[in-house]
Amino acid sequence: MKNMLNMIKEWVAGHIWLSFAIIFIVGIVAGSLIFGGGKEASTAAAEVTAAEHEHEPGTLWTCAMHPQIQMEAPGNCPICGMELIPMESGDEGDAEGDYTVKLSEVAMKIAEVSTVAVERKAPYKEVYLPGKVMPDERRIAELTSRFPGRIEKLYVNFTGQKVRKGQILAKIYSPELVTAQRELFEAMKFQETNPAYYRAARNKLKLWDLTEGQIDEIAESGDVKFYFDVLSPLTGTVTMRMVSLGDYVKEGTSLFEIIDLSHVWVMFDAYESDIPWIKLGDIIKFKIKSIPNEIFESTVTFIDPVINPKSRVAGVRAELNNRKDLLKPEMLASGTLKTMLPGGGEQLLVPKSAVLWSGKKAIVYVRTNNHDNMFRFTEITLGADAGDSYVVLDGLKDGELVATNGVFKIDAAAQLKGEKSMMNPEGGKPALGGHAGMNMGGETMKEGEGKEETKEKTSMQEQMAIDPKFKAQLAEVVNAYLALKEAFVATDVKEAVSKAKAVKSAMGNVKMELLEGNNHVMWMDMMKPINRSLETIIASSAIEKQRLAFADLTDGIYNSVKMFKVTGLNLYYQFCPMARDGEGAYWLSLEARIRNPYYGEAMLTCGETKERIK
Repeated sequence: MKNMLNMIKEWVAGHIWLSFAIIFIVGIVAGSLIFGGGKEASTAAAEVTAAEHEHEPGTLWTCAMHPQIQMEAPGNCPICGMELIPMESGDEGDAEGDYTVKLSEVAMKIAEVSTVAVERKAPYKEVYLPGKVMPDERRIAELTSRFPGRIEKLYVNFTGQKVRKGQILAKIYSPELVTAQRELFEAMKFQETNPAYYRAARNKLKLWDLTEGQIDEIAESGDVKFYFDVLSPLTGTVTMRMVSLGDYVKEGTSLFEIIDLSHVWVMFDAYESDIPWIKLGDIIKFKIKSIPNEIFESTVTFIDPVINPKSRVAGVRAELNNRKDLLKPEMLASGTLKTMLPGGGEQLLVPKSAVLWSGKKAIVYVRTNNHDNMFRFTEITLGADAGDSYVVLDGLKDGELVATNGVFKIDAAAQLKGEKSMMNPEGGKPALGGHAGMNMGGETMKEGEGKEETKEKTSMQEQMAIDPKFKAQLAEVVNAYLALKEAFVATDVKEAVSKAKAVKSAMGNVKMELLEGNNHVMWMDMMKPINRSLETIIASSAIEKQRLAFADLTDGIYNSVKMFKVTGLNLYYQFCPMARDGEGAYWLSLEARIRNPYYGEAMLTCGETKERIK
């Protein structure tokens, strides 16, 4: 064993330099792997860093969904959380000319921008007309007493009774007629010597509505007639009976009203904006609420030349034969008239969804032919309302492409590029410290900051920026709404139409140009359902349909009040679980006491207060 150890020591001592050589080689290889790999990793990292910062200094980062967001460094959108993208250099300007804006492909897809070619067509429009059945005024007869007397016999015992032309309705005893007959008999004695006296006696009886035949019969008989018949002048229905058996009547006293209902009128209400579209001879189709399975058709025979100063409507008359007595006076009707603008021919039309309104100006965005995704700000002059379109008087040419969807996104992008837009009519670059950069506090937002805190800060700052004039105008809309609510409490269809028009007028007085940025876009979105609900109430003559639209209107008004922080109204937000066929509906009120607008007197106290808005 000892010899073995000595032999090992001798071998190691003899090969010491070989051991060092092996250790040195292994060290070189390991060092090469370690330090060489580190150099490659460092190079790769440098390439990634360079790629991340390959954009030029000063590049702005924006959100494809919210182009009003502009940041000086990459990160996430403070509104939706999407990753920001660099603004393309082409966004800053273009050779196309002034007032143009270019959208990236990503922005086009997310905003769902679509275009339509404007074209020349005949401007047709469907006009909806509420109305009701009325008697033909030319077929109404009111019988009055031509001489004083007493009702001795009455053959008409109730209203609604059918009578024929010439039928005896009543018999009257008149002392004055008895005296006049005796005067006739006396005058007949001097017929040859004093014919003027005889003619005067006959004329006296004629003035009391006696016919020549009746007077001749009296003269031939030589007997005084004590009772005189009241005859029906036409075949029809007794709609009013103003006397009873034994009544004393004076000359001119009303006795009966008789209406021939075999031919009736249907009187429709046409609003001022619809009157230019209606002309004599137009075909109008209508339904009667109590006869739901039948569609009636007639033509326009008369248009009232005077506007009602209270309701702001003009009467439009259609006539209809009523041989089967299906139509009764005061039945409600709902008519539709499809017509072309008188003297219009083919005119240039633009879809309503393409038009932005800025005060008195109408604006569209035209997609240019020689640049992809390039839109030009264009002011146009509009003519008549043609249903889903407007007639274009000036500003567009046949075949031009206009944006019909995503228009607000294009307008927001134009504003941020300093071009003319609906929200920035004078043009000029916006300050990045405001809505563009969403950093109103003057500090640079870091990537690690919380999104919820940024959203809350931005929301508060935008609310503070709302013009007090806008809030006051919106408060007037609420006041008009409250009057409309009272009309539904009273279940008054006509009053509801009148008050809905007042709400619409107040909406027209709200100046959208007082709002900026997202607030402007939000109000534009809120306006549509509010105005749509008001139009339904105004056009409808059915209280049930009006109340359904009122529920939708309430939702829009409530959201607007909450969104724009309109204070000082002192409102109660109340709820009825039975409305909308059990789905429930809300309304706003000035008092805590429940007065249900969806059922009126039927369930006046049904509901509860959900919220107090001060």
